[in-house]
Amino acid sequence: MKPSIPKGTRDFSPIDVNKRQFLFDVIRSNFRLFGYQAIETPAMENLETLTGKYGEEGDKLIFKIRSNKNVFNSYPEVKDKIKNLLKEVNDYDYTFLAHKSENALRYDLTVPFARFVVMHQNDLTFPFKRYQIQPVWRADKPQKGRYREFYQCDADVIGSNSLVNELELISLIDKCFKELKVPVTLKINNRKILTAIADVSKQPDKLIDITVAIDKLDKIGKDGVIAELKSKGVNDEAIETITPIIDFTGNNQEKINKLNNILGKTEVGKKGIEELDYLLNGVESLNLVHAKLELDITLARGLNYYTGTIFEVKANAGNFTPSILGGGRYDDLTGVFGLKNMSGVGISFGIDRIFDVMEELKLFPEHLNKPTSTKVMFANFGTEEEKYCLQLIQELRANNIASELYPEAKKIQKQFEYADKKGVPFVCVIGSDEMKSGIFSLKNMESGTQEKLDKAALIKKLIS
Repeated sequence: MKPSIPKGTRDFSPIDVNKRQFLFDVIRSNFRLFGYQAIETPAMENLETLTGKYGEEGDKLIFKIRSNKNVFNSYPEVKDKIKNLLKEVNDYDYTFLAHKSENALRYDLTVPFARFVVMHQNDLTFPFKRYQIQPVWRADKPQKGRYREFYQCDADVIGSNSLVNELELISLIDKCFKELKVPVTLKINNRKILTAIADVSKQPDKLIDITVAIDKLDKIGKDGVIAELKSKGVNDEAIETITPIIDFTGNNQEKINKLNNILGKTEVGKKGIEELDYLLNGVESLNLVHAKLELDITLARGLNYYTGTIFEVKANAGNFTPSILGGGRYDDLTGVFGLKNMSGVGISFGIDRIFDVMEELKLFPEHLNKPTSTKVMFANFGTEEEKYCLQLIQELRANNIASELYPEAKKIQKQFEYADKKGVPFVCVIGSDEMKSGIFSLKNMESGTQEKLDKAALIKKLIS
């Protein structure tokens, strides 16, 4: 059998894992720095937990798990009817109809988080700040930057209406991408602005059609947006109202002023503008040092659950510049599970896309390109030397020095070649003479130089 893996999935080499772990560590450390607590949820959820939460298209991408329970065992007459209906079709496999899907692989971390909050509400302290780093699965068409199995890194605050939470998330985003050295633009909008656009266009029933169309502005251009609006039945008068909005230019404050002129007379528009204005003014005091903040009226993600602020981050460099973070404010995420009026806001880092961007821009630290974390390898000269080296290795590991012993007493050149291929920076040679004298030979594998060190000097050298 020729070995293969499912489309949309990937293997990761030791070097890849080093780099991915670096990403996780940077993001996780900042989550903790900002007061978020870690949770984990199962890889699979009840199917009913997930369906109906992502829209019609999203539901099609849920990976359903076929149950081992055969429904035909309880309803044999159904089996006979199906077999009779299909008897003219040769070799038709009807058995898949016998297994009903009751579970599914999680599609994202947001809905499982909502379910978690409802189930554990009596054990949580609200506002509850959670982070979660786990894989998710989607039956999507694989392409560059889009996988069927990928990790999400989420941070949410639930149980608070305060826009301070949005400001904290903006600061968190800025700090993470600064440490990763990824040049980014952080785009913000507000769902209330999108609702107001539909209202002033006098076509509130076309809200989804209008927002989905203008969200494609950077892909299909203004003419493409207008054509799509017409195809969805949006009338010419409404298009005349919408066009000036998608033509917005200027700095963030100028855009706010233009929004006031067009949408400020509606209650929902006024509220959305106030929230955006609060964030833009608040960000000035944060003194962002890395992310470029941009008010983008066309940003329209998460239409099925976002009710306020909407976030999106895109890389500013490289040939591959997809969205690498998304998020927003939701007012009733837990309502479907029976817990009403629990407002929250959250973001999700697209770790796999960030990885691809950093690879293209060569932003990973150079030391991560080595496939090993081992600092020193001890050469193996035989049984007595093994015992001596293993005892010494214990002391090095107690000093947090990654160490290993070559497992067999092979030719010394072969052992050096192994260390070189693995990227081990130092090899320590201890034979019978070194055991007696307590003075060891340490070879620098990059420069080829060697030096003689006693145990204390060896530990000091390898710690530095």
